[in-house]
Amino acid sequence: MDEPVTTLQALAAEAAVCRRCRLAGTRTNVVFGMGSPASPLVFVGEGPGAQEDATGLPFVGRSGRLLDTLIEQELGVTRASLYIANIVKCRPPGNRNPQPDEVESCTPYLEAQLETIAPELVVALGAVAARFLISPDLQITSARGKFFQTRFGTVMPTFHPSYGLRQGGSAVTAMRADMTTAKLFLKERGRWS
Repeated sequence: MDEPVTTLQALAAEAAVCRRCRLAGTRTNVVFGMGSPASPLVFVGEGPGAQEDATGLPFVGRSGRLLDTLIEQELGVTRASLYIANIVKCRPPGNRNPQPDEVESCTPYLEAQLETIAPELVVALGAVAARFLISPDLQITSARGKFFQTRFGTVMPTFHPSYGLRQGGSAVTAMRADMTTAKLFLKERGRWS
């Protein structure tokens, strides 16, 4: 087994028994992340929802199905070729946004995931993830589809798939355009075929 896989497995095992914050008391499963540690592209959302908590896998509900469709149609691959994670690894009650102390408790896991994978590009899914990865005052509508140099590497925000489901047409069209922008960015760097 190669080193990134082993490292991610060790981190996932550590996260599975984590008690650093109050979310541990209400979770069913830790949703650590999934996909290829060799991926040049990592998607990061804010936290798991009810279906993710039940399965232990990120983005498996309606939002996940939309994300899968966009990945397949715009990037030409499946989620198994990429890596998908969240800022917090346990579901916030009622699908509320993660609170600052919860994010702080979970940040070392995400940092370790990104350091291990060393992606060329991180796509922040939604305003919560974008504000964490880029800047607390970021406005997703004006920032989406643009590239930012951060401590996490190059990050491009786009709308969260749940926003795409709620808003429909123009939001999904924008997400499609952002996926194409991400693919072109990776192609220019020789990291996408």
